[in-house]
Parts: sequence; structure tokens; C-alpha cells
Amino acid sequence: MARDNPAGKDEDFDALRVSRGLVAGASTATLATLSAGDGAPFASLVTVAPATGSGPVLLLSTLARHTRNIAADPRASLLFAGGDKNAEGLDDPLMAARITVVGEIVADPAPDLREAFLARHPEAAPYAGFSDFAIYRLVPKSAHLVAGFGRIVDVDPGELFD
Repeated sequence: MARDNPAGKDEDFDALRVSRGLVAGASTATLATLSAGDGAPFASLVTVAPATGSGPVLLLSTLARHTRNIAADPRASLLFAGGDKNAEGLDDPLMAARITVVGEIVADPAPDLREAFLARHPEAAPYAGFSDFAIYRLVPKSAHLVAGFGRIVDVDPGELFD
């Protein structure tokens, strides 16, 4: 369950609704992995698709560094960021909502996940069948929402992706 505003301010704030909107509306996210070998942080931009009950879905190539990192250590996070000044009319981009979902990335060949990804990203269809590409999903363990000043809460990933 989302801990909505533990300080009791801003009663209209619904952390779960904001979190679900960020994830469901995202076509890209920042993927953070641990570098194979030295364990240093490595971030990259990836395309994502939501999938009810399973966590975010990704189409990754084994040629990509982040996929090699995942093969060595599946722990990862995805940062879903809201708008910027132009999208939300904000002067401070740090006031835009964002959520970090932490977990493990696993390969998952389920046909419905592939269909969900290609429905969100039809432009990927020409290369989705290449032998170096596969469908993966993030198995969420935790989620942390920052939605502006005083709107910082942990969100139950079970509720986020149900």
C-alpha cells in the first residue's frame, strides 16, 4: 500500500494513482544496472511497456552493455520520469513526478509480454525477431515515488502492477 503523505498534508495527493500513471504512460525509462566486472553503476535509456501483473517489459539485445550486465547480476532499477517544464508547466524540473522501481530483470518469453511490448512499440517489430533480441521484465521488489516537495513515498509494487 502506498504511504500517502505521511506528514498528513495535501490530502488530495494519491501516490498510487500518480505512480500508476507514470508507469502506464511511459514509453521509455532509464535502466540502471551494475557493470559486469567492477559493479559500477551503469545507466541507459530503454523502451518499456507496462504489463499488468508482471512488471515493466523490455526488449533487449544481448549486444547491449546493459544486457551483459544483467546476465552477470540481474539486480536493476527503472526510473520513470514525468514531464519537464514544457509538459507540466513547471519552472523546476525536480518538481515533476518520477518513480524508481527496483528489482531483478529476468528473460521472459511469454507471448503476451511480447505482444504487449510490440503494441506499445510497433517500430520495434522489424528487429524484435533478431536472434540477439529477447523479451525481459523487471520483477519489482520496491518502488519509490518522488512527486514534488513533500510528496515522497514508497509504493507497494504489488499494488503498482496488479
